[in-house]
Amino acid sequence: METSTLTPETGNGTCRHRHSPSARLGRIVVVLAVAAAAGFAGGYAGKSYAQGPHGFWKAAMDPARVDDRVERMVRHLAAEVDATPEQRDKLNGIAKSAARDLLPLREKMRTARTQAVALVAAPQIDRAAIEKLRVEQVALADGTSKRIMDALAEAADVLTPEQRGKLAEHARRMGERRSWGRS
Repeated sequence: METSTLTPETGNGTCRHRHSPSARLGRIVVVLAVAAAAGFAGGYAGKSYAQGPHGFWKAAMDPARVDDRVERMVRHLAAEVDATPEQRDKLNGIAKSAARDLLPLREKMRTARTQAVALVAAPQIDRAAIEKLRVEQVALADGTSKRIMDALAEAADVLTPEQRGKLAEHARRMGERRSWGRS
């Protein structure tokens, strides 16, 4: 449970929340998890889009190729946090399992895009069908998000608090480079 106290800010008459260190750590872990998930998904999809007609959306995904990419990403992450070989192996297993679970969603997303285009191109707009597709896509996104967060929690359990701190700092630096949170 988060505890906070209000303390008056000097000079301007407003109050500022002061949160406990455990509440701050909890928020940092959540931000880190979301940033890592977004980085993984965005980086993978972005690189795949950049590959042209044989990229993520067009070509069949070879599971061995996916495993190679996951291993490379984990190797970089492990180096960033000074992970042991045992930790790296565990992280590889977690990430490969998540990637295998998420890979079939690619075809579902492709099918949904085709359906959406067909629905809006039809002579008569079927709002019920559009809403049904939207609800299905929200459920798909929710399931995807849950699987990614489960994998991130498993990965966090493998790392020490010091390593998670290094990872949080790395995510912060990467966010600054990508201008996340710009006003």
